[in-house]
Amino acid sequence: MAAPRHPSSLLLSLHVALLLLLLLAVPCSCQVGESCSAARDCGVGLYCGNCAAAGRTQPSCIRDLAIQPTSVVRGLPFNRYTWLVTHNSFSILGEPSRTGVERVTFYNQEDSVTNQLRNGVRGLMLDMYDFNDDVWLCHSLQGQCYNFTAFEPAVDTLKEVEAFLSENPTEIVTIFIEDYVRSPMGLSKVFTAADLMKYWYPISEMPTNGKEWPSVTDMVAKNRRLLVFTSDPSKQASEGIAYQWSYLLENESGDPGIVPGACPNRKESQPLNSRSASLFLQNYFPTIPVENEACKENSVGLPQMVQACYAAAGNRIPNFIAVNFYMRSDGGGVFDVQDRINGLTLCGCNTIAACQAGAPVGACKNIGTPNRTSPSSSSSSFSSSVNGNVYSGTIEFKTHHSGASSTSTRSSFLLLLSVLLTLKLF
Repeated sequence: MAAPRHPSSLLLSLHVALLLLLLLAVPCSCQVGESCSAARDCGVGLYCGNCAAAGRTQPSCIRDLAIQPTSVVRGLPFNRYTWLVTHNSFSILGEPSRTGVERVTFYNQEDSVTNQLRNGVRGLMLDMYDFNDDVWLCHSLQGQCYNFTAFEPAVDTLKEVEAFLSENPTEIVTIFIEDYVRSPMGLSKVFTAADLMKYWYPISEMPTNGKEWPSVTDMVAKNRRLLVFTSDPSKQASEGIAYQWSYLLENESGDPGIVPGACPNRKESQPLNSRSASLFLQNYFPTIPVENEACKENSVGLPQMVQACYAAAGNRIPNFIAVNFYMRSDGGGVFDVQDRINGLTLCGCNTIAACQAGAPVGACKNIGTPNRTSPSSSSSSFSSSVNGNVYSGTIEFKTHHSGASSTSTRSSFLLLLSVLLTLKLF
């Protein structure tokens, strides 16, 4: 007959078991803003990082994945939604030289175009030039591409777009071309070579004079899932590629556009409060990108800029938000900004995550933090309406400090119990 186990042995076994449970409980459970030591500590769509520029030196979980608004609120016109855009999407840190010459230029992103699309980016800014008897993606020096500023043939990046659209038959992608291509039919040839013409949204069907776009449902059904705009007005007639500022309003980019409390329009664009176009592209990035500063820009400066541009544009929401280093933030960053705009304008909730398909405006899910839009100080009850992408409500960004999650509370309890057991043993 086996001898009975000593109580201290049972306590030791329980202690070990609790420690193992604690180790297993923490990974893959921390939420945005909670402390972490490695990526495995954070939940899905998060990574472990910090933002020293904003004073957050301790690692915490940071978002790197968007919620696609069309997956929650379906079937509205394309211009009712807000989409994430990467500035100089091709200018990727660590990208090997394709010319045999060390590259000397600025970088704006950290991951491949494929990964950007998988993370929820739906707009790409691509600078295209004639180079090496082909069309290349490149940074400019006086409108000329050089072997030390070139990245790769444009067709390679466009093939990544084609692969994504093929694998995701309900997604829509927009490409903004800073166009320095002068070779005859150069853009048409490169898009044809990438097999993207089958997704092309024809210019003849694009709405003018501020009219609404077709619904995303209609665009998907007709497989018109690629919108392409060029900065060269001649391409509209010669190649059937939409001249960007005939269809979009846009604020100034780079340092000239970063004016506290203001939102100047780009010189090529109509004034932001014009109703001549039904899409609005909002830029927010400095002229010279600094990777370690981007987290603060996307967390502090961007929300302020959204509010300033919303006012300057006569309550027009941005349909596209373009940033550098889109994954960099002190927590939610551009993903949180996108969620809040889509939530407010699509369903009357403070985040798209609280929207409920088919529910009345303002009927929001309880997601653990306040999510319903608040009445304005001049109104006794909540009311808003959307006409195109003009929203009658108030867009305001406030930092939400949520309490510890149930997972964190459980982990703390287990740690405390483990410590008590240790004291009991020794």
